[in-house]
Amino acid sequence: MSIEFPATRRSFLAHTGAGVGFYALAHLLHRDGLLAADGPAKPGENLPSSLDPRKPHFAPKAKAMISLFMHGGPSHVDLFDPKPELTRNSGKDYTGDVQYSFVNRASKKLFGSPWTFAKHGTCGTEVSELLPHTAGIVDDIAVLRSMHTGFNGHEVSIRYFHGGIAGVTGRPTMGSWIVYGLGTEAQNLPAYMVLSDPGGPPVDAAHNWNCGFLPPLYQGTVLRPQEPRILNLDPPPDAAGGVQRQNLDLLAELNRRHLAARPGEGDLEARIASYELAAAMQTAAKEALDVSREPERVRAMYGLDRPETREYGTRCLIARRLVERGVRFVQIFLGGQPWDNHNTIRDGLPAICKRTDRPAAALVKDLKQRGLLDSTLVHWGGEIGRLPTCEGELDAKAGRDHNGQGFTNWLAGGGIRPGITYGETDEVGHKAAVNVVTPNDFQATVLHLLGLDHNKLVYHHSGRAQRLTDGRPARVVKEILA
Repeated sequence: MSIEFPATRRSFLAHTGAGVGFYALAHLLHRDGLLAADGPAKPGENLPSSLDPRKPHFAPKAKAMISLFMHGGPSHVDLFDPKPELTRNSGKDYTGDVQYSFVNRASKKLFGSPWTFAKHGTCGTEVSELLPHTAGIVDDIAVLRSMHTGFNGHEVSIRYFHGGIAGVTGRPTMGSWIVYGLGTEAQNLPAYMVLSDPGGPPVDAAHNWNCGFLPPLYQGTVLRPQEPRILNLDPPPDAAGGVQRQNLDLLAELNRRHLAARPGEGDLEARIASYELAAAMQTAAKEALDVSREPERVRAMYGLDRPETREYGTRCLIARRLVERGVRFVQIFLGGQPWDNHNTIRDGLPAICKRTDRPAAALVKDLKQRGLLDSTLVHWGGEIGRLPTCEGELDAKAGRDHNGQGFTNWLAGGGIRPGITYGETDEVGHKAAVNVVTPNDFQATVLHLLGLDHNKLVYHHSGRAQRLTDGRPARVVKEILA
């Protein structure tokens, strides 16, 4: 008895249900020999749409990356960038020019940090008392004190950091570019995974992991913040086993026919992905996401035994388990923008530090203990910093306004020179003054560590070769490389 196929794949997909993994069809079809083999892109052409591992432009230092993105703008002058001059002149008027986001609460009174700094590690890097666990890993991290976007707004700077051009939506994010350039070593897990927060999406939502004009194959896959982290991972009992296999074979046949009728079509529309990566993920994903398999000492190191760190620590531990299994790029986001301390910074900043400090430090220590830090790049930081002046009155309710002129991020592992500080802000921490690092410089450096030349990683779209670092001239920050 012959099978009568629907007229189009669209009508087929419209009348059938599918679970998680919809986006990975092209990868699995290619792996099983159902698509033409990848070859090098010809001049003026894009890389084949595939998640198979690709050769980098040159020998990489890192194979994977974990980004701990801190939405809202962590206050660098209270965490990583001690300013004795700011402390000495606290309460006095700042004589420089200040750009405020909230003019109705603006003040030019300098606001010395309420917290003390101390030197730590063999390297002697100074860190605030608010980050005792990060202080314990300073010999493994490079602190970049001269980050600069030149914009004070959240969204404009977030899009600069993730998409390469300030304020522009619809561009692929760095994770999508990395997966486009390198593919993935994970055959049964998504290449690019986003660990979302139970408190809700971060500011700018899906723009943080958008694939833009790249094929949907390179979009970030968002895990649910609570169990089950992947819905519909198991097929219903009446669709399991041979029934499921028949369905997948049918979908493969439909796509073979679709491709045969459209030779040379790289996207297949089926890049929105079926063939149920879920079929391959049913065992692998469950195992990767099950932190109960970890020894109690590891769970305690991440703070899973403490209410204030349990949730964020669980996601940091999952991130380690994912890169351990070949996932190329993992992002962990916080809900909203908890580092946006416009008021009562004396309460808000310690609270978010207490939630994230232990898990972030544990991630670096755990990767190092397992021999994975050398091949895994870890990033911590937000899109902006905070002003050295107070917002509102200089009292118990004082906060700090936005500052994209100078702030701090840190990097660890994956070819980063450990135990260093790089760059400087001015004497009160307002503007990056020495060895300025822009988001495009940051992106060029990350790609370099992964074996990619940011000038050569291109995708032809809208009549030209697009790059991640299209915003401004970019440089690899070689001074922070090991």
